[in-house]
Amino acid sequence: MLPDRLTSPTLACALFLLLEPLADAANGGYAALVKQVAPSVVTVLVEENGESAAQRAVERATADSPDSDARAFMRRMLSGPGGGNPPPGASGSALGSGFVISADGLIVTNRHVVAGARSVRVKLPDGREVPAQVIGLDATTDIALLRVSAGRLSALHLGSSDKVSIGDPVVAIGNPFGLGQSVTAGILSARGRVLEEDPYIDFLQTDAAINLGNSGGPLLSTDGVVVGVNTAILTPSGGSVGLGFAIPAETVTAVIAELQAHGKVSRGYLGIEVQAMTPGLARVLLGRDTPAGVLITAVEPTGPTTGELMVGDVLLSVGSTAVTIATLGKIVVRMRPGSTVNVSVMREGNELPIAVTTGQLPDPPDDALQAGGSDTWVPNLELGVAKATADIRKALKAPDEVGGLVVTQLRHDGPGAQAGLKVGDLITHAGTKRLEDVADLATVSKPTSSQPLLLRVIRTGSPGFIAVTGSEQR
Repeated sequence: MLPDRLTSPTLACALFLLLEPLADAANGGYAALVKQVAPSVVTVLVEENGESAAQRAVERATADSPDSDARAFMRRMLSGPGGGNPPPGASGSALGSGFVISADGLIVTNRHVVAGARSVRVKLPDGREVPAQVIGLDATTDIALLRVSAGRLSALHLGSSDKVSIGDPVVAIGNPFGLGQSVTAGILSARGRVLEEDPYIDFLQTDAAINLGNSGGPLLSTDGVVVGVNTAILTPSGGSVGLGFAIPAETVTAVIAELQAHGKVSRGYLGIEVQAMTPGLARVLLGRDTPAGVLITAVEPTGPTTGELMVGDVLLSVGSTAVTIATLGKIVVRMRPGSTVNVSVMREGNELPIAVTTGQLPDPPDDALQAGGSDTWVPNLELGVAKATADIRKALKAPDEVGGLVVTQLRHDGPGAQAGLKVGDLITHAGTKRLEDVADLATVSKPTSSQPLLLRVIRTGSPGFIAVTGSEQR
C-alpha cells in the first residue's frame, strides 16, 4: 500500500513520469487523433422492411416475463432514431456506423445494420449523402462490405488487435442515437470474449461508451489504427454500462478479403452438435477422470459427416489439434468446405482415426420471429392474428404445439377482448379445428351468446379454453 504522503523525491518523480502519458490523454490528448480519423467515419442509413406483427406481439406478451431480461441482456446495436415500429408491411429507417478502408469507396460496417435493407445510403462527414452498394455480407462474423462512388475518400488502416494490450487506451467513433459523429474513449478491458450468439468470434471488450447507432464504427488505438469493429453491448437497460464488444481487426481483414473477391465467405462445417465433457462422462466414456474432447449429441441426417461420426462418439481432435467445447467451432470454420481432415474419436472404448469431409457452414437464420409476417384482421372477432412459426411458439413457451395463430392486436371493446384474449396469446383451435393458417379464423361467423366460439388459447405456456360470445365475460 502507498503511504499517505510520498516523502521520497525519487519515487515521486518516477510516479509522475509513469502517469504523465495518461494525464496527457485525459487532458485532450485524443484531439489530434480524432482530427486525423474522423473524416473516414460515416453514418450508414438504411430503409428497411417493418418487423412482423407476430414479432411485436411476442415482444409485448413476454416483456414482463423472467426470460425478457435474458433476451435483452445481449443486444445488437441495430438502429438509431427513426427505426420506430412501422405498421406491418410498411418500411422504416435505421442507422448505424461504418468507416472507409480504401480511398476508392470501400466501407466496412456490421451485417446486421444492412441485412434485408430495401436501400442503403451513406452519409459522409462532409455532409454528402450517397447510395451504397452492398458488396457482400458475412453472417458468421457480422461484417458487411459496402462501396460508394464519392470521389477520393480518406481511409483508415485495418491493423491488428495485437497492437493493444489489456489496459491500453482505445477510442470508439460512431453515430450513437443518431446524434451525429461522437467520440468516446476507454481502455481495452479484455480480449478473447466469446458471446453465446457468436461462438466463432473472440471479441475484444472495452469500457469505451458504445450505444445504439455505434454498430459498425471503428475501435481505434491511440495511433489511429483500427483494432476492431464495434458490434455489440452487454446491457440490462439498452444503454451503455461499459461492456462493449468489437470484432478484432484481423478477423475483419480476412473476411473483407473474401467478400471483395467472392461476395461471401466459405467455412467448414461438420454437421454435428456437441456438449462439454465432465469428469463423470470422462470416467464412463474415456475410462479416466480427466475430461477431454467433446461428446457428440446429434449428427445431421443429411450432413457431411453422416455415416462417419456417431451420436455418443467423443471427438478428441481435428487434424492434430485437440478440441474443447470452446475451440471446436473456431477450428472447423477455418477449414475450407470440401476439404478432408482426419479426426480422432473415442467410440465404445476404442480410439479411432476417421477421415471426414467438411461441408459448407450454413448462414445462421435471420431473426426467426420476423418470419411470422404481417397480420390479418378478423372482423367478426375484431382482432388481428398472424401465423406462428416454430420460433414464435418457442418464445411463447409452446414449443410442442403445431401451427397456431398469434393475437397481434385487439379492439378494446370487440368480442375477442371481451372474452379475455390478450395480445401475444397463441390460438391453436377454434372448436375442435386446429388452426394452421390465418384463413382458418378470418372467416368465422360472428359469435353470440347462443352460438359462442370456443377457442383453445395458450398464454405463457399454459393452455386453456375461452368462449367468445360477443359480450363481456363475467
